[in-house]
Amino acid sequence: MLEVVIIGGGIVGLSVGLALTERFPDKKVVILEKENSVSKHQTGNNSGVIHSGIYYKPGSFKARFAKQGSQSMVAFCEEHGIEYDICGKVIVATEQHELPLLKDLYERGLQNELEIEMLNAEQLKEIEPHVAGLAAIRVPQAGIVNYQQVSEKIRELIEENGGEIRCGVEVKSIDEHNNGVTIETSKGTVEAKVMINCAGLQSDRIAKMTGYSADLKIVPFRGEYYKLKESSRSLVNHLIYPVPNPDFPFLGVHYTRMIGGEVEAGPNAVLSFKREGYKKTDINLFDIAETLTYKGFWKLAGKNMKEGLNEMARSYSKGLFVKSLQKLIPEIQADDLEPGGAGVRAQALKSDGSMVDDFYFIPGKRSIHVLNAPSPAATASLEIGKEIVARFEKKFETVYS
Repeated sequence: MLEVVIIGGGIVGLSVGLALTERFPDKKVVILEKENSVSKHQTGNNSGVIHSGIYYKPGSFKARFAKQGSQSMVAFCEEHGIEYDICGKVIVATEQHELPLLKDLYERGLQNELEIEMLNAEQLKEIEPHVAGLAAIRVPQAGIVNYQQVSEKIRELIEENGGEIRCGVEVKSIDEHNNGVTIETSKGTVEAKVMINCAGLQSDRIAKMTGYSADLKIVPFRGEYYKLKESSRSLVNHLIYPVPNPDFPFLGVHYTRMIGGEVEAGPNAVLSFKREGYKKTDINLFDIAETLTYKGFWKLAGKNMKEGLNEMARSYSKGLFVKSLQKLIPEIQADDLEPGGAGVRAQALKSDGSMVDDFYFIPGKRSIHVLNAPSPAATASLEIGKEIVARFEKKFETVYS
């Protein structure tokens, strides 16, 4: 029998595996990943931002782990020779009604103990000459990294510590009992004393297999990007974000510098018809039926109908997408853009239509379930790993004895 099985080989599952193998070097830890390599979904399809934690409720897991995680991620990259860039970020108000919202966000950043500064229009022009803004917050701690590179290094360290990553292994059923957890997979039966669910887009289903039904469901939202052509990349110096719309639960289209020099523009936020659907044509009938029969989705859709329709329109109209980008950089034209990639956000949604706004953990009898870990989970991943080990360390020691 194994000591711990982790389901999910994204950066959160890998970080939990690293923390476990460092804390319990004599215990056998195995990660099961259904894809043929690690970090194929949220980790491998995000924009690579090292988040500061400015947006999140003071005292929340997201606020604490993003701030701590940005520091530990940089330290990890320096220790292991992984390229990163603390390029900084500006959050820009382009309309008068956004100025009070910007001030509120600035106050939240101060509450989260971030070293940030408010810029007027002239000061913004000095550092971002192509951006049209009335005012902005400068967040110097924000940066960029390639999280796939980070994940591969974590995988290497886990294996050096004696852990194991088994790819191409899909979980079919789970039986949690008094002596451990029996997991039936596409490649046989796995027995473990403790199971940790870090399955991201499939995390609610894994919890349900184990016998836990929280008041939430993962609803997948696809974010589609364009990229700036090389000739237009000089328009962007920092990460450039709009002031978040308080009536819409996503950040809005923005500009993101990437490791390697590329600049992404986007994303929108549209319902994905498949939990792991990165193209408009990706459809899974079971996935979409599960979403469309969930009352929480319709309550969310009803509250955000106008913005949701606008997001869908931008998905099919490059002209509308460009228009939204021009709010920040008026010079941007359709010819400056080329098709980019897309990611899918695993967003936990409650039955009342509210989004779970923090990382969410459920402790089981012989299992631990990470049921909401969208952005900034990549930034916070090393801290999530430490938190799970620290929070349940006594439980592990009791099980191992």
